[in-house]
Amino acid sequence: MTVQPNIQPVSNKSSTSDSDEIDLGRLLGILAGGKWTIATITLLAALIGIAVAVLSTPVYRADALIQVEEKSSGIPGLGDMGDLFSQESSSGTEVEVIRSRFVLGQAVEQGKLAIVAEPKRFPIIGEFLARRYGRAVPAEPLFGLGLLKAFAWGGEQIEIDQLHVEPALQGKQMTLIAGDAGAFQLQDSEGVLLLKGQVGEVAESTPAGVAVLLTKLEARTGTEFLVKRKSKLQAINGLRAGLSVSEKGKGTGILSLALTGVDVQQIRTSLNHISTLYQLQNVNRLSAEASNSLTFLQEQLPKVKQDLEQAEQRLNSFRKDQSSVDLTLETQSYLEQLVQVDASLNELDLKEAELSRKFTRQHPVYVTLLQQKQELIAQKELLSGKVQQLPETQREILALTRDVEAGIQVYTQLLNKMQELNIVKAGTVGNVRILDDAAVVSQPIKPKKSLIVVLAIVLGLMLAVAIVLVKGMLRSGVESSEVIEAETGLAVYATVPNSADQQKLNDQLEKLKRSQGLLAVENPADLAIESLRGLRTSLHFAMMEAKNNVVSISGPSPGVGKSFISANLAAVMAGAGQKVLVIDGDMRKGHMQQAFGAERHNGLSEILCGDLMWQQVVISTEQPGLDFISTGSIPPNPSELLMHPRFEALIEEVSRAYDLVLIDTPPIMAVTDAAIVGKLSAATLMVVRFGLNPVKEIAAAQRRFEQNGIRINGCILNGIERKTGGYGYGYYNYEYK
Repeated sequence: MTVQPNIQPVSNKSSTSDSDEIDLGRLLGILAGGKWTIATITLLAALIGIAVAVLSTPVYRADALIQVEEKSSGIPGLGDMGDLFSQESSSGTEVEVIRSRFVLGQAVEQGKLAIVAEPKRFPIIGEFLARRYGRAVPAEPLFGLGLLKAFAWGGEQIEIDQLHVEPALQGKQMTLIAGDAGAFQLQDSEGVLLLKGQVGEVAESTPAGVAVLLTKLEARTGTEFLVKRKSKLQAINGLRAGLSVSEKGKGTGILSLALTGVDVQQIRTSLNHISTLYQLQNVNRLSAEASNSLTFLQEQLPKVKQDLEQAEQRLNSFRKDQSSVDLTLETQSYLEQLVQVDASLNELDLKEAELSRKFTRQHPVYVTLLQQKQELIAQKELLSGKVQQLPETQREILALTRDVEAGIQVYTQLLNKMQELNIVKAGTVGNVRILDDAAVVSQPIKPKKSLIVVLAIVLGLMLAVAIVLVKGMLRSGVESSEVIEAETGLAVYATVPNSADQQKLNDQLEKLKRSQGLLAVENPADLAIESLRGLRTSLHFAMMEAKNNVVSISGPSPGVGKSFISANLAAVMAGAGQKVLVIDGDMRKGHMQQAFGAERHNGLSEILCGDLMWQQVVISTEQPGLDFISTGSIPPNPSELLMHPRFEALIEEVSRAYDLVLIDTPPIMAVTDAAIVGKLSAATLMVVRFGLNPVKEIAAAQRRFEQNGIRINGCILNGIERKTGGYGYGYYNYEYK
């Protein structure tokens, strides 16, 4: 009867992972375990940030200052004429005027901003090298390579005064290639030749619909330039995108203009053009008001003069008919009052004509004027009523004389206003003045190198921490022996730390630098081997009353390190003076022969097939007392071979010949081989990997053994790392070839 180790049952309790509380210790452990990942990603982000900061093209800013006066009254001393042309200034309105297509369109034309011509730089580093070149002579290709001669490396200059293209080519990129002695050729985006020309001469191609005038071209022969003719609207939108206009302080009327760009000379010139054009349009706008008013008065003057002449003729005819009738003092008084009222009404009519072009009848200014006009009309009607009480002759002479006097006054008034308007038109200065011309700050405003590097480091650190945390949270493998015992009731016989020396041995085996790599032989003082010595002691007492001395070692999934445990545990047992046999029972993917420097052929599969005896295939290792049997040739039916009576006979024979027999078996969750071997073993141990096997998978593997009538004696937690962890659940595939 098999004697099992004394294991106290442990009640199933809810795992701490089921709690909704955040395990701060685990998070810190995950971060500590991923410190090199965090450091690497952060360093990489910092290097990228430095590269971006250094290689980015600098952007400069030009500033200008404009004053918009609150009121412009033309020329002082013109009285009502100044009020006629007075205008309230709105900073918001002026900002939109500056940003309008009317102003920016003229700036685009003056600065030829619709024509884009720039050297073709090598990707990423070309612009950086050109900025650092700093000489007037065009630079040679990098490393003198002829393959790079098409790129511009610094010192190149090009100026295009005229560029006309067909609508189909507008906005399309073309390539201008420098030739010898000022010659050049222009190609379209597909490399088709459009025209050839010479600097200083207009080059035209009627079939292509292209005309070019180059005024300057300094470059090596073969250097390429990227040329484009943008539409006017595209150029305006591009200029507007870099332009900002704002008022410096509320209600000050001081406008700050700023233009950003990579070409210092271009942004300075363009901003000066914008300021000058805005000022000029302001003057033209006020001058246009005076011109419109002058035109109106010129249209009214002939009619007023004609009315005056007719009034004089009627007055003279009446005096002749009545033998020169004179006005009485009362009639003279009425005449003066009526003439004054008529003059005022006529002046209001002129103002109304001007206001009607600016405001609606509901505007407060317009309403005030109408009220004044109604008061004068009422006054005129009152005077007309008094005149009706005069004798008929006096009434008639009064009416005729009034027409003449009013006509003379209106005619004189029109002449005076026309003269004043001519003066206003000639002397209009507008209400805008340029306080500061455009100036460019010496230091670029972009990129902010230190800020970019700091942001890159911060973002890299955040990304690295997020990756490590997500990876750690998604990793559901057990990281504590207490969790295994609490959740499954299995005793953990040993916790084997991860060995850096074993990883070195594995690397050497892969590179064929060594013929074998057994850690217990190479470094017997390693902590992992010390843990296996503790397992040796526990196993010794557990096997004292067992039915045989056979121990099978399996695992729930691949990659848990069961072959490492089997080989090194056998070496440790042999080191204690026992005679030990290790059998690689994984006839699907077994590779334990590498650790002993042996070959795969002539092993367990040949024994089970009846081709060889076990004495013929056993291999004596360098460790005294330790023998090894490999898997042999990979058979097509491993499970069937293990179920053959030959395997049971083999176990009985080797059990009598050795003090301990260790059999490394495939994962139980993948195939049933481990269960077949476990039936013939005195003890079965299950190796689980730190951070790899979820506790639910361990429990599932335990149930799989129990379903086959095999009780797991205990677990070995392999690959312990120095960090706090948790567990979860996942699935693994175990493929055989």
